[in-house]
Amino acid sequence: MENEAQRTASAGVDRWLADRITAVWELLTGRPVSLYAASVLRIGYGLLYLTFLLREFPHRAEIWGPGSPWTPALARQLFEQTGWLSVLTLSDSRAYFELCYVLALVTSALFMLGWRTRVLSVLFAVVVTSFHGRAIFMTDGGDNLVLLMSLYLVLTACGRRWSLDARRHRLKTVRAGDAPTSARSPFACQLRDARATLITVVHNCGMFVIAAQVCFLYGSAGLYKVQGASWGGGTALHYVLNLELFRPWPAISHFVDEHTLAVAVAGYMTVLLQVAFPFVLFGRLKYPVLVMLLGMHIGIAVLMGLPLFSGAMIVADAVFLPDRFYASLPRLCRRAVQRTDTGRPAPGRAAGPGAVPAQGGPGDARGSKRRVTVEEQY
Repeated sequence: MENEAQRTASAGVDRWLADRITAVWELLTGRPVSLYAASVLRIGYGLLYLTFLLREFPHRAEIWGPGSPWTPALARQLFEQTGWLSVLTLSDSRAYFELCYVLALVTSALFMLGWRTRVLSVLFAVVVTSFHGRAIFMTDGGDNLVLLMSLYLVLTACGRRWSLDARRHRLKTVRAGDAPTSARSPFACQLRDARATLITVVHNCGMFVIAAQVCFLYGSAGLYKVQGASWGGGTALHYVLNLELFRPWPAISHFVDEHTLAVAVAGYMTVLLQVAFPFVLFGRLKYPVLVMLLGMHIGIAVLMGLPLFSGAMIVADAVFLPDRFYASLPRLCRRAVQRTDTGRPAPGRAAGPGAVPAQGGPGDARGSKRRVTVEEQY
């Protein structure tokens, strides 16, 4: 009896493991997950880096160009030690740098719009890597995160939604539906299915790596703060608000710093949110946590003057919102527009409650309209 019970328990465990493996394999190869979230990441980081390059356009030569104190020769010497690469150091010519800068602007814009995303994702990663490595001593956490996400997005199918590629694919599908279908060989069908499966697997792995990166970032930041005495004492944000280098509006920082209790509570909440973030992703509790993290990053952008870092983190948080949320946004926007139009009075009618609709008469229609208009003026 004991051996029979052991065999039954072992068979149950084997079935459970087989079911779990089958479920994971189906999740990995069945269909691409989080396509809308991947598109939001593409649009967000493309727009963010395009804005960053445009903002630094007047100072481009001093930061990345031949006029930088960190000359291309010094950068190449550092690359020999670190193994880093940058297309900006291939030539010391000013014309070459200006061409690279214009191409970087065009690449960021086209990547944001989703035009030929497979190729543009690689070019965007090259652009971010090159500019990041060229001025490695002038970067911050926001630059590092954008660099990592640009590399991860190469693996994803981030052009399937909300892109010019998606629009072209829809038009192509409509035209193909009207044309007669041609028979394909079994080998061609197998190649197509294998390609689709490979793209799905690589995309899903890329989205998993992006989510894991964000979780690791929040978790490690929270655990690092727990070790500090200032965070445990609730005074860390007080010192942050009084840093001269990170105080774009001293009056606002001083006003916030006067509310000591709120500052202490915000410090404790920051640590709690960052430590708990990886553990609330599989329930509905993640939605209020994401909202609070959004407020935290907006506060960092305003009080510390780090818009690139805050924008990069806000875009990264978007990966945890489900596709049904993004798919419902156009419908919600249409409903909001319809409600707004319904609330407005119809043109040609009085807004008062006693307004009488225009009455038809035996006279000329244009004359009737003129009489109604004159009456409505009174």
